[in-house]
Amino acid sequence: MIHLDTNFLIQSLVTGTTTSATFHLWLSAGEDIEISSVAWSEFLCGPMSTTDLDLARQLFPKVEPFLKTNAEKAAELFNLTGRRPRSLADCQIAAVALRCNARIAISDRNDFKLFEEHGVNLI
Repeated sequence: MIHLDTNFLIQSLVTGTTTSATFHLWLSAGEDIEISSVAWSEFLCGPMSTTDLDLARQLFPKVEPFLKTNAEKAAELFNLTGRRPRSLADCQIAAVALRCNARIAISDRNDFKLFEEHGVNLI
């Protein structure tokens, strides 16, 4: 299973990008691709076209919820990785992926590389 980071989703909707090609390859291969409610919320902040929003809604008719246990794990990750400003959402996305035993598709490895030593699998 693969969970998408917000930036990966945004870039996957841009025709001609490597990210878009990778995403379509996964879809063609029948890969199980999901998104957490945290990443979905970030995505909805936009900006985006109506076409992109409609496509994303078709791709992800449901999103993986953020649970109390995820909040606890996200806080743990936040503290373990240096309490970096603006990293809480990344910690939340990582916590949901850990619960679901999912790899996280990322476009910027720097955003998530600190989580790898805590069991997060990146792709």
